[in-house]
Amino acid sequence: MTEIQNTMALFGVTQEDLNQIVSAALSRGGDYADLYFELSTANEVSLRDGEVNAAGTHIDYGMGVRVLSDDRTGYAYTEVTNLNEMLKAAKAAAAIANHPSVSIAHPANVTRLFVPDGKGYYPAKQTWEEISLSVKIPFLQNLNDQIFSLDPRVNKVMARISDSDSTILFFNSEGILCMDKRPMMSVVATCIMESGGKVENGSSSRSFRAGFEFLTDALIKEIARDAVGKTSFLFDAIRPKGGEMAVVMGAGSSGILLHEAIGHAFEADFNRLNTSIFSDKLGKTICSKEISVVDDGTIPFNRGSLNFDDEGIPSQKTYMVKEGVLTSYLHDRISAKYYNTSPTGNGRRESFRYMPLPRMRATYMENGKSTRDDIISTVKKGIFAENFSNGQVQIGAGDFTFYVKSGYLIENGKLTRPVKDINIIGNGPEALAGIVAVASDSIIDNSTWTCGKEQYCPVSCGMPSVLVNKLTVGGD
Repeated sequence: MTEIQNTMALFGVTQEDLNQIVSAALSRGGDYADLYFELSTANEVSLRDGEVNAAGTHIDYGMGVRVLSDDRTGYAYTEVTNLNEMLKAAKAAAAIANHPSVSIAHPANVTRLFVPDGKGYYPAKQTWEEISLSVKIPFLQNLNDQIFSLDPRVNKVMARISDSDSTILFFNSEGILCMDKRPMMSVVATCIMESGGKVENGSSSRSFRAGFEFLTDALIKEIARDAVGKTSFLFDAIRPKGGEMAVVMGAGSSGILLHEAIGHAFEADFNRLNTSIFSDKLGKTICSKEISVVDDGTIPFNRGSLNFDDEGIPSQKTYMVKEGVLTSYLHDRISAKYYNTSPTGNGRRESFRYMPLPRMRATYMENGKSTRDDIISTVKKGIFAENFSNGQVQIGAGDFTFYVKSGYLIENGKLTRPVKDINIIGNGPEALAGIVAVASDSIIDNSTWTCGKEQYCPVSCGMPSVLVNKLTVGGD
């Protein structure tokens, strides 16, 4: 049997079944329908106080039916994939789309078949379903032992390895039939240190859409050193005086500010509803010509990459901002139809229980021409923000508050005192327009970033070092 036939057999469906379900979904006159099948197996094992303290497996299985009718959407799902239950879900989605009942024949012959050829963007040499718990535990123990060995102040380590394999089958009323196997792995470590009655903690994580071969001793060593380095840094750090000042955002994790404060405002559903500050800015210059901002689903093994999105659209690299000009929003099928353009491969969903929305994948800014040191040398007084954490953003206005775990003071063009626990406050579009220098050190941060826009989806982000001429820094 072919791979697509094996996948259809996994879900217990035939091509005739798929055609029948689509016809039922369109039986009330809808314009478009799609079917999304998913089988996901997720595993997790964690360590605390030197011992494995928890392990578990979660299996999720089912399918969802979506119907689009003019500007209405109907969605229903079932955790049972016998034909009768799937037809019920299809008829429920048709009713939600609320079109007058009509009798229409909707042939759905396969017009395009998409099956990754074993290469794709995330081929797995060893799938996680092949790997037993006993094989993962030594990696956790090694991570624990390495962290303790790197600094005598370490008094507690918490670590976790999680992995998943998802099999996806997609079919729609245009005759597009796709299947994909999507692996994911994450390793997380939290280090707690104590010295002179003072306690600090720091975390490090790595996540890839990859198989077991990515879990290596080298990766464990990298995470251990990163976690210890971030934690030990904090003992000498101070909280700076707050105020309005220049901020240099370090390469890598600063990309989370790009994702939250700017990227969401480029998602087409917010613009279609006129809730984004960029709703009337398409084709206009919004920042320096040195700035290009990309959302990319094609980076090999990246946490946000997809062979095709959850609407059957092949993944691609999309320039949202090209040399300072807003060139594209991030589209799913609905917004693409509204704007009379092509989908960008950004229709994503948490699982078969949810309908897709325009979502980011890997969002980053491309390199500029400066060096980090040159940028810092131009700042008389400011902050170098290195390790970003969580934050809050108002999508419509673009106002944000981000927590910076660690960084440095910049005084007279040099990095001086380490700083910690500060807030960066500003406005996304104003911050983007206020970037006056971009370095050539862009880094994709491969941490366990997850986007929570109504649903949870894995993403990644990145930045070169950039200078924002003015932001509010919350400190002492």
